[in-house]
Amino acid sequence: MQTKKLKIIPLGGLGEFGMNCLALRWEDDIIVIDAGLMFPESELLGVDIVVPDISYLVENKEHVRAIILTHGHEDHIGGLPWILSELKVPVYATEFTLAYVEGKLEEHRMLDETELIEIAPREKFTLGPFTIEPIRVTHSMVDCVALAVETPVGVVIHTGDFKIDLSPLDDHAFDLHTFAEYGKRGVLALLQDSTNVERHGYTPSERAVIPRLDEVFSQTRKKLFFSCFSSSIYRIRIAMDLARKHGRKVVVVGRSMMESTEVAEDLGYIEIPPGLVINPGQVRDFAPEQLMFLISGTQGEPMSALSRAAVDNHKHARIDAGDTVVLSSRIIPGNEKNIFRVIDHLSRREANVICDDGSQGLIHVSGHGSQEEQRLLINLVRPKFFIPVHGDYRYLRKHAQIAMETGAVEHAIVIEDGDVLELDKNDARKKDKVTAGRVLIDSGSSIDVVEDLVIRDRRILSEDGIVLAVVGINKRTGKVERAPELMMRGFGGADITEKARETVMRTLDGLSAEEKADYGMVNEKVRVELKRLIQKSTGRRPLIMPVVLEI
Repeated sequence: MQTKKLKIIPLGGLGEFGMNCLALRWEDDIIVIDAGLMFPESELLGVDIVVPDISYLVENKEHVRAIILTHGHEDHIGGLPWILSELKVPVYATEFTLAYVEGKLEEHRMLDETELIEIAPREKFTLGPFTIEPIRVTHSMVDCVALAVETPVGVVIHTGDFKIDLSPLDDHAFDLHTFAEYGKRGVLALLQDSTNVERHGYTPSERAVIPRLDEVFSQTRKKLFFSCFSSSIYRIRIAMDLARKHGRKVVVVGRSMMESTEVAEDLGYIEIPPGLVINPGQVRDFAPEQLMFLISGTQGEPMSALSRAAVDNHKHARIDAGDTVVLSSRIIPGNEKNIFRVIDHLSRREANVICDDGSQGLIHVSGHGSQEEQRLLINLVRPKFFIPVHGDYRYLRKHAQIAMETGAVEHAIVIEDGDVLELDKNDARKKDKVTAGRVLIDSGSSIDVVEDLVIRDRRILSEDGIVLAVVGINKRTGKVERAPELMMRGFGGADITEKARETVMRTLDGLSAEEKADYGMVNEKVRVELKRLIQKSTGRRPLIMPVVLEI
């Protein structure tokens, strides 16, 4: 009689969006699926990223065999440097995902010490008692896979992020056939992406954006600025194809956009004809109607290329009256304020801004399957147990209900981060809890864990002190009304007070009137320049709080 149990232990992503990380355990062997991050809420001052608490994995580090990645989005790979600093295990991923991982690990000086192993759809590999088959799925980025894991008690399928696109631009269609084959043989558990569970119908193919974007290109008479997620290789390819069709040269602006485009070209996902892409320095050689800027910053990040161009503070990307700016992406919840601020600046430049309102045709489609795609996959796989993953609790609960309504599932089980779900061939039940939660990271010069926000602030105040920089700006004229006031406490900063004041004044003098009216940008510029000065002069990293007063 079978007494051993398979354990499914989510450590992130079940109860929130992002930070996806899940462990599968059989006896003394553990594999980890994905290692993501999430970005902090605005109230988490001084925190750069949030990663899952991996105390459970650290406590059992001798049993962890590998980390397997489904695809290369930050919410699935962004926590790798933090996790690999605690666990020295190999990382398995597809070719394109590994290219992103290599860049990330190189940035953290961890590339040489990490074993990276390439995997491919339909090529099985074995880790201890687990035999894993990657299955091709489609998403908003390329080279994504689901994972079918054969265990001693049955097959567990983890979909990763997916939508069912049967005509993607790279011709690597969603592999319905392999899912159906597993369904015929019998699947113990299906872990399925819940992101779009509140959307009815089907998610359109990436090709659905081409007609509207083609129309935008044909109607634009001046420069065209095209912004999308830098990982949206399909969208970048569409923009480049349309630029070529409409006789425009492409200028790639922004570090993340340049890196993604280079990786995609190197791996053959984008074919760039000779002469299509020009250097920013060549912009003056072409008329405005002959240019398209592929620019990063679609979420309104304060120091992104698009944000700087929107306030006329970018060396190469200048937005003039009559230019068209296309934001081909969704608004990530929490980013509304930043995005609308950028759109406001673009409107001041008298640019024509096109967002995804859907009223005149699609310029953006989701990378996640809607309800009908979720139902289709459930009916193909027909798992004994259904476990929704990725999303807030209400999404998981609704997804479980939809799965049961299909009639193809015996049991739907909602679990959250830290739950231990034990399965055998006939039974699945929540048995235990492990430590789970969020770890707050300040990724300045190294990976520093923020144990708790209050403790962190107390630690900084006691060890490195605080700098308060008060700046008075005339809202009507944008003029700095008086010399900045600086208060430095908790470290030997008295000697550099005057130098810090000069740094603030120099920073403010370098801003345009429009930038000075954007207090988010003023805050960030002042904070960054003071941080640089103080670190260089004292070696300290105090809590820096710029305060902008309207006068």
